[in-house]
Amino acid sequence: QMKLVESGGGLAQPGGSLRLSCAGSGFTFSRYAISWIRQAPGKGLEWVAGISTDGRDTYFTDSVKGRFTISRDNAKNTVALQMTNLTPEDTAHYSCAKSILHIATMNLREYDYWGQGTQVTVSS
Repeated sequence: QMKLVESGGGLAQPGGSLRLSCAGSGFTFSRYAISWIRQAPGKGLEWVAGISTDGRDTYFTDSVKGRFTISRDNAKNTVALQMTNLTPEDTAHYSCAKSILHIATMNLREYDYWGQGTQVTVSS
């Protein structure tokens, strides 16, 4: 059974940091790109960051470039999203998603399995 489980969300102050983790099981983790996608209250889905199968290629939406990094450990079937210099605009429900491809893109139709997500709230 395919599974993606996120952890690491919570409350952070503006300017603070959080590290999200996504653990995959039930599929060959190393064969697929993984992305993080978020949904802020009252807004639509927003692709945030993605990483290729081997971790060499990473991709970010403009609003998080220079603040977020993404990494993966295929030996442990995990992907991490390190978020720094957080702003209230980063408040959202964050989910990791498995791509059908080996590279990560912004096209949400290319993701065939999503985790339940974890809430990130940035507030003073």
